[in-house]
Amino acid sequence: MNKFEQLEQEAHDDNVKIHNYYLGEENLKGFYMDGNIAINTSVETSTEKTCVLAEEMGHHYTTVGNILDVESASNRKQERQARLWAYNKQIGLRGLINAYNHGCQNKYEVAEYLEVTDEFLTDCIECYRQKYGIGATVDNYYIMFIPNLTIGKIE
Repeated sequence: MNKFEQLEQEAHDDNVKIHNYYLGEENLKGFYMDGNIAINTSVETSTEKTCVLAEEMGHHYTTVGNILDVESASNRKQERQARLWAYNKQIGLRGLINAYNHGCQNKYEVAEYLEVTDEFLTDCIECYRQKYGIGATVDNYYIMFIPNLTIGKIE
């Protein structure tokens, strides 16, 4: 099963319905409401569709109420939580280490290996910078987020 199919199964198991629907504008890629996820028909690649589904599943698990008003600090915080859920689900610190061990040399190779878009990976790294600061240690690995993503094994 690929990542999209895994998320689709998770949604099904949690009684979340997924719909392909034109959302009225190209830059609105997905929308979650009351156990329904709409993925814009303008989303072209399966990789991007997977990233959109992950974020909308993040809303299913972390969001309460209507958060459309982006002026509200509470709504922005909930949006960040949904995205963080998606980043952890699709990438995670362990995923970055796996990409390093697989021999990925740059962010494009990491994104391809993890089956996410370059934009999703870039946004994830920025979110992790905000959460962890300069870097994080996982087992015998150090992941640096500043100035660029760098992963190394601690011997």
